[in-house]
Amino acid sequence: MFMRASFIIKGDICYSENLENLTTRENSYLVCVEGYSCGVFDKIPDEYKDLEVCDYSDKLIIPGLIDLHVHAPQYHFRGLGMDLELLDWLNTYTFPHEAKYIDTEYAKKTYEKFVGDLVSSATTRAVVFATLHVPSTIILMDMLENSGLVSYVGKVNMDRNSIPELQEVCARESIENTIKWLDETKVKYKNTYPIITPRFTPSCTDELMESLGKITKEEKLPVQSHLSENQSEIEWVKELCPGTKCYGESYDRFRLFGEYSKTIMAHCVWSDEYERKLLKDRGVYIAHCPDSNMNLSSGIAPIRKYLEEGQRVGLGSDVAGGAYLSIFRQMTDAIQVSKLFWRLIDGNSSPLKVEEVFYLGTLGGGEFFGKVGSFERGYELDVVVIDDSEYRTEDLNLRQRLERTIYLSQHKDIKHKFVRGNKIF
Repeated sequence: MFMRASFIIKGDICYSENLENLTTRENSYLVCVEGYSCGVFDKIPDEYKDLEVCDYSDKLIIPGLIDLHVHAPQYHFRGLGMDLELLDWLNTYTFPHEAKYIDTEYAKKTYEKFVGDLVSSATTRAVVFATLHVPSTIILMDMLENSGLVSYVGKVNMDRNSIPELQEVCARESIENTIKWLDETKVKYKNTYPIITPRFTPSCTDELMESLGKITKEEKLPVQSHLSENQSEIEWVKELCPGTKCYGESYDRFRLFGEYSKTIMAHCVWSDEYERKLLKDRGVYIAHCPDSNMNLSSGIAPIRKYLEEGQRVGLGSDVAGGAYLSIFRQMTDAIQVSKLFWRLIDGNSSPLKVEEVFYLGTLGGGEFFGKVGSFERGYELDVVVIDDSEYRTEDLNLRQRLERTIYLSQHKDIKHKFVRGNKIF
């Protein structure tokens, strides 16, 4: 039986109760029992007095950050082609590079760097695209399992509109490869889970999408893909899927849009009112990737509107469309692009606040994994301990220290990391 730890963490604690409420507790105690939070206290309750205390006084204690959308094989070429739009960037950089993952030795070298950077970051959970190659995808899943992080990993499906080196011959081959991958992985790990991953509608025939919908229903697996990221992409989908009222329907008609299981759609920059209602009705999670949306000239997602509508929203690094794995960076970018949206597009909107982007990067994205992303009682305990002494001044309150950490912290400031109550370092 897999055992989870029980202990107490002492420090300056910050966490979200919900979108509006950020809790800050100086010099307080976070109690973990068998990997779950029992709450935050000013003094140690008698019932927990025999637990070991990890004393991190004067350090920030926050929930682990959640990356709802990242492409592991693209880590190796991040920061390249940032002068291109999405479709040109895919054809010039992404597809040729991902084709290299037919070589498992290459996959081992590059995935080791990706996983190493992810471990040293503030991210504790991630939803990850691999490639269409089964052996290399399993290598990535093995590495993530060994890291102690929690992740969903998808073997990518694509049987059209790619380069020959990165395209499955037909829908049947793609499905056979997917079933083989699932048979090898779906009960293999404790912290690493499969997720059905059609790359995006232009890469998948109707036959493939229909078969993936059946697998999703039969295996009760979650789904991840891309939605309404770029205007050229949206026009392409209209041509490929006549009769659909929006891009989202190209997934929904095959039951890949939250009907059978949790679904994440990355970007949603240009989702109209009809598509937004479909997202809300199906309970689809939106992965907001502001860094990528700027780099690939996609636009600015109207996150304020989504939050007002009650959409489920988290943050994604979208490496390598995004150049940084840091979810802190995505928080700052989310604030900045929301200011541009308010100033240049919709004056009736309002910029995002620090409290809101912190929620998106913790509890908002964490809900995809269950009760994750907060220190409220009953939540799985993912913790990051941060030494903010280099940029902390005496006149700052705890909320201000958190804001400064979001903007200024680096990997070296992250001193300890716990996932499901287990210490990673």
